[in-house]
Amino acid sequence: MIRSILLLIGSLLEVTTIPAAEVLIVADEFPAMHFLAEKLKSEDNLSALVVAQDNLPAELKPFRAVVVYIHGELKAPTEESLIRYTRAGGRLVLLHHSISSGKRKNRDWFPFLGIDLPTGDVTAGGYRWIEPATLDLVNLAPDHFITTHRVNYPGRVAFRLPDEANPPADRPAFTLTESEVYLNHTFTRPRTVLLGFRFVDRQNAGTVYQQNTAGWIMAAGQGQVVYLKAGHSQSDFEQPTYLRIVLNAVIFTPTAVSTASP
Repeated sequence: MIRSILLLIGSLLEVTTIPAAEVLIVADEFPAMHFLAEKLKSEDNLSALVVAQDNLPAELKPFRAVVVYIHGELKAPTEESLIRYTRAGGRLVLLHHSISSGKRKNRDWFPFLGIDLPTGDVTAGGYRWIEPATLDLVNLAPDHFITTHRVNYPGRVAFRLPDEANPPADRPAFTLTESEVYLNHTFTRPRTVLLGFRFVDRQNAGTVYQQNTAGWIMAAGQGQVVYLKAGHSQSDFEQPTYLRIVLNAVIFTPTAVSTASP
């Protein structure tokens, strides 16, 4: 009896000494997300737990942010848990293929995100993915914490928003190579746009695509969703500008004050 009590006390002590993760990363491709977890710790002193969706914790509320990097099937229980967490006040950070054609079969995912991936030819507005791709990502929110806090943009790109009548403006930008681009994500309700992209399709007569869908943030219930379209492989996250933007998406709060890089 005494031995059982001692074992119980020991196990409780062991549990209490395990540090609770502040950020949850749900993934099905892991090297890039372990890299991101390491950077969250070294750059922002945040602990992160990386799990497959089959090991999703029963309760997500304790996490200050949940990052999703799921290429394959988004299982219905995971979908429901992520939506419930966000609507209850959580911050959901979606990366790259968290919004892609494979998620069309999910009943609630795209309606929850206010996103449509139209079918049909890309020239008529249909969704298409292309890889490998070299693309410029452009800062369209020069006053937002996510796009400015400790962020250094090494270049500039002429970019015009869809509703702008003026000539393209010269905007801060950075370039990703050997990445992947998603064309014609369509918004079905409003959000705050953070990033646009410029992509030249060399395999299709040099067609130039400029779209304002490479990064955004929107309210969802009492919480927030942030989407960042880049992230095809670990090399995308190793690009310093993009890495800092991803980290900012995790640490952002509505009261956060930006410290722009010189």
